[in-house]
Amino acid sequence: MALISFSSLKNMVAGRGGNNSGNTETLFEEVLLLVLARASRVDSNVDSIEIQHVQEAVKEITGTEHSEAEILTAASSELFETQSLERTLAKASGKLSSENRAEILDCLAKLLKADESVRYPELEFFDHVAAALRASPSEIAGLKVTQE
Repeated sequence: MALISFSSLKNMVAGRGGNNSGNTETLFEEVLLLVLARASRVDSNVDSIEIQHVQEAVKEITGTEHSEAEILTAASSELFETQSLERTLAKASGKLSSENRAEILDCLAKLLKADESVRYPELEFFDHVAAALRASPSEIAGLKVTQE
């Protein structure tokens, strides 16, 4: 199990992020975990299926495993004592690729539907995340250019 520290996000928020492309993958992993963990508690009804979905999605995409406790901790991260989630994501969006943003939104949409009941606060959260990531309509829809 990997303990998440959100060091890339914390450095970025503090203005120490730099444009090092080696940090891009770490930043993507941190944003993915953060968004999914926060989404699991948006409706104040944290279902075990949502936590399990976060664990599976993060492991499938990044290869990293996280315990339920780590995900719950990430959902309540102190990172937002200095800046809101939206401001943090807006800063990160410029360093993430179009594919990264689309993957985050796709995972988020799947998570919100995991308990077979999408509530208004969850829709609102999705909209805020998409706007903060400055996602295009095609990224939100999960559309990508394919080779002919």
